[in-house]
Amino acid sequence: MKKILVTYDMFREGFVELEHKYDVTFPSGDKDFTYEEIMDIIHDYDALCPMFDFPVDKVLIDKGTKLQLIANYAVGYNNIDVAYALGKGLTVANTPGPTTDPTANIALALLLDTARRVTECDRKLRILDTKMKVGVLENLGMQVTGATLGIIGMGRIGKALCKRARACGMDVIYHNRRQLDLNEETKTGAMYVTMDELLEQSDFVSINAPYTADTHHVIGKEELKKMKQTAILINTSRGPLVDEKALMEALQTGEIHGAGLDVFEFGDHPSPELLEMDNVVLTPHIGTQTTYSRIEIAKTVSNNVIGFFENDRPVSRVLHP
Repeated sequence: MKKILVTYDMFREGFVELEHKYDVTFPSGDKDFTYEEIMDIIHDYDALCPMFDFPVDKVLIDKGTKLQLIANYAVGYNNIDVAYALGKGLTVANTPGPTTDPTANIALALLLDTARRVTECDRKLRILDTKMKVGVLENLGMQVTGATLGIIGMGRIGKALCKRARACGMDVIYHNRRQLDLNEETKTGAMYVTMDELLEQSDFVSINAPYTADTHHVIGKEELKKMKQTAILINTSRGPLVDEKALMEALQTGEIHGAGLDVFEFGDHPSPELLEMDNVVLTPHIGTQTTYSRIEIAKTVSNNVIGFFENDRPVSRVLHP
């Protein structure tokens, strides 16, 4: 029987079929496996299912002498040395499907919240109560309907956000490594533009590209200078796509109007300066954090493992780093 090693113990509903078919090991107690614990036992397993923050490096891959598959619990896979794994003949899989709708939803939520100052007003009402100024000109927000959204990265999530934005009456432009084919582009209702055109024309800029060496700091000091002073930046992808220091400077000086961030450059928490800004809405990487989505991601991990060994269903393979 195939032996499957899962580094985390949560959303067990998603692993029911996997447990029926194989010998599956989860951590015991209320703590996930540590890297050292996995290193000690990986040699005995055919497949590894790591959480998105668990490092799968060359040393661990080499220790997995029986290892055939790394099925990541995430759409991103920067926690895995994919190039090395593929070079060793392993298959790497991820979970793109279940992450699409919740991530697009949180991007739209951050856009609307920042534009209409929802969190800012909520916070001020709680803190200031009757001392908060509530005159007709005191808490003016940004218009959304009729505004232009620029999407950087028109993949699954970018397209899903586009659909939602157009339902709000927004015009959508996008920039991608490759322009969509005519039929697909027509379906989205979005228009392809250069990166400079996107930055210059957009009232809202949403980053929905994967994190790679090429997209590191895709938004930096020079890009922020090209944006409108009234523009709002949304990032629900990965923190390092944005130069956080440059963003803070742009927000502090009024170079752009605001930002809605679900991810941060230096880990799970934003730079302290961002916490002091009323024109920034912050969430702690909750893009896929609904109970339904988490269980569906676990099911996708299971399906990737079963599909790989049984060849009876699709596997979401990562084909290159």
